[in-house]
Amino acid sequence: MVEVPDALSTLFSAQIETDGDRYVVEIPKSEVSHGAVSPGETYRVGLLSQVDAGSSTAAPTQAPKQDTDPGRVDTGVPQPPVDEGEIRNVTIESLGDQGDGIAKVERGYVVIVPDGEPGDSPTVEIETVQENVAFASVVDNDGRTV
Repeated sequence: MVEVPDALSTLFSAQIETDGDRYVVEIPKSEVSHGAVSPGETYRVGLLSQVDAGSSTAAPTQAPKQDTDPGRVDTGVPQPPVDEGEIRNVTIESLGDQGDGIAKVERGYVVIVPDGEPGDSPTVEIETVQENVAFASVVDNDGRTV
């Protein structure tokens, strides 16, 4: 079984393309737009081969986690790592343009928290989930119910 470190920034599928005397792995635009990676930065990359269903020589892999939401369709594109109604502990890292707190969770996915201040670690309820951002409300801030 492959052990995945907590420091994993992003996980996606891509094909390796040939470009002259080099090979290219394209990063999906969504990974940049939600802050998992930034152009011009250097990253460590790990590659896992795709298992062919009919191949007996492929390395064994862990079965993908089945999504418990029957409304979600597997499109091959990573889904947001949060669900509406989910309760989460987050840490506010910065402030957005409108003064709301910005927290990041798995894969750099952004959660907007109204009235959050950098360094706050509130418990929030995810209210609205979009492709690259979620909006949450504080349900408990440092032991005080809001």
